[in-house]
Amino acid sequence: MNIKSAKFVKGILAPDYILDDGKPQVAFIGRSNVGKSSVINSLVQQKNLARTSSYPGLTQEVNLFLINNVFYLVDLPGYGFVESSKSARERLAKLVHWYLFESLYKQQAVVIIIDASIGLMENDVDMILKLEKKEKNIFIVANKVDKIKKSEYKMKLQDIQERVGHHVVIPFSAKKRIGIKELLRAIFGK
Repeated sequence: MNIKSAKFVKGILAPDYILDDGKPQVAFIGRSNVGKSSVINSLVQQKNLARTSSYPGLTQEVNLFLINNVFYLVDLPGYGFVESSKSARERLAKLVHWYLFESLYKQQAVVIIIDASIGLMENDVDMILKLEKKEKNIFIVANKVDKIKKSEYKMKLQDIQERVGHHVVIPFSAKKRIGIKELLRAIFGK
């Protein structure tokens, strides 16, 4: 898959006619601050398409990016720690739950992004189990592999793979541009 064009379309908070257009959707989810937006930016080769921040919880909507005018990358709010009120955290959790589990929108794939240097957290495992229950097509992106010590690299990735079972784990670094082709191939088979 060769990405030739990428543009932000809109952020949504509820059902929206735009997602009824039949274009495939690839959703990106993960804990707050694992690099979801950075992964999207590296895939489309644009530095600022998806907004990034060092503060957890920047993404507050379901953000849609139209790629090659044929499919959407969907940047979802992060789960876990967010620097906001309890009501704001609950609103974001409900938004993610609605899009992935209650809406009629079908995702071609759901990409769960984890911080490879930290590994899987309990809320990552919970998300995987919920997605499996709904029979979603899941890929795991182990982002920030450039932060892992060489002596720990193989062990960390092996632990992640064992904990996620049969799901494909893609070592990734948005910063070092590692894993881009592998992720695109996993999602689109090209």
